[in-house]
Amino acid sequence: MSSFTLTDLGNRSGEVVEAAFRGPVEITKRGKRKFVLLTAEQFDRLAGRSAQRAYRVEDLTRDERNEILAGLDAVAADENTDG
Repeated sequence: MSSFTLTDLGNRSGEVVEAAFRGPVEITKRGKRKFVLLTAEQFDRLAGRSAQRAYRVEDLTRDERNEILAGLDAVAADENTDG
């Protein structure tokens, strides 16, 4: 993935856009990734492909949190038995 700073986006926008035609481009500020620039086609493909939903931990019920934690514990236990 190509990487440019937020300053680069302002000063070298043509180069940033050309890189985005080749693949996702991360835009950083002070060394931390803040944005990812995609073509509309790349975005549509990603958005259409995912049937998963994201939730904030604060929005989960106690039962949902417990179910997730139990699943993580099961995965961790299974990984520990593989060797």
